[in-house]
Amino acid sequence: MKLSRRWFNQACLGVAAAVATVACGGGSGGGGDSSSNLVSVGSKDFTEQLIIGEMYALMLEESDFTVERKLNLGGTPVAQAALASGDIDLYPEYTGTALLTVLKLPVSSDQQAVYDTVKQAYEEQFSLTWLDPAPMNNTQALAMTEAQATAFNIRTISDFAAQASNLTLIGPAEFEVREDGLPGLQEAYGGFALKSYKPVDAGLRYKGLVDGEADVVVAFGTDGEISAFNLVVLEDDKGVFPPYQVAPVVRQEALDANPGIAEALNQLSPLLNDGVMRELNYEVSGNQREPADVAREFLVNAGLIAE
Repeated sequence: MKLSRRWFNQACLGVAAAVATVACGGGSGGGGDSSSNLVSVGSKDFTEQLIIGEMYALMLEESDFTVERKLNLGGTPVAQAALASGDIDLYPEYTGTALLTVLKLPVSSDQQAVYDTVKQAYEEQFSLTWLDPAPMNNTQALAMTEAQATAFNIRTISDFAAQASNLTLIGPAEFEVREDGLPGLQEAYGGFALKSYKPVDAGLRYKGLVDGEADVVVAFGTDGEISAFNLVVLEDDKGVFPPYQVAPVVRQEALDANPGIAEALNQLSPLLNDGVMRELNYEVSGNQREPADVAREFLVNAGLIAE
């Protein structure tokens, strides 16, 4: 099954706004022998990371870099350690993850401030550089089916909180106890009490919602199921959830040796908005396609790499 034209049209608009075409030959790709422009690309161990990590690898190969793929490494601590030790040169990371998990700084809902904070701290503490962030935001969210959102007249989390005693929320078990999960929402939105919370394995959240086992689901902003099931993402009108924009994080040593890395990867970032990533993620999670195939098809259709 081919990807829909919706994300392709979005990509074309993004290409027009992106930095010129990918450099080829001995230009920004570095030329020289294979060891001088060898770049090791990593990723974490879930669908979106595998897609974006493969995109980074393909963009670099288009610029004549020799790429070593070390995708599917594991969670944030594993990927961060691999980057810090030089086992990899770069991987996609989220601004909110860097702020909270790596730097252990207070929550902020200001996208630009969060990016600026993590960029400066990574340079000072780790000699790592954040390239341009994508507009996509894979933050935590609450979502409902259109029918239920209309029936309850809910469009924001404030609306949800006002009717929480009539609503069942379904999501991972940890969301019920995490400070940045349900307790954080209850503190910010007036100490509401749910009708019930249904803890399930993360992979069963959306099935439970569409099967009518719950009224609201704990989501992430770029989940493919949001588009596939035409869900309504509730506005976090009090700004509880931090932004989770994705960007390449690169060892400064690697960037100094091959500045063309930034030129190649910064062309991709503007194309990765919420709608695009939802469609791409669902091609893997819903349609059972390989992340590498989805990544290549997107970049070819967007005109960023040769077929």
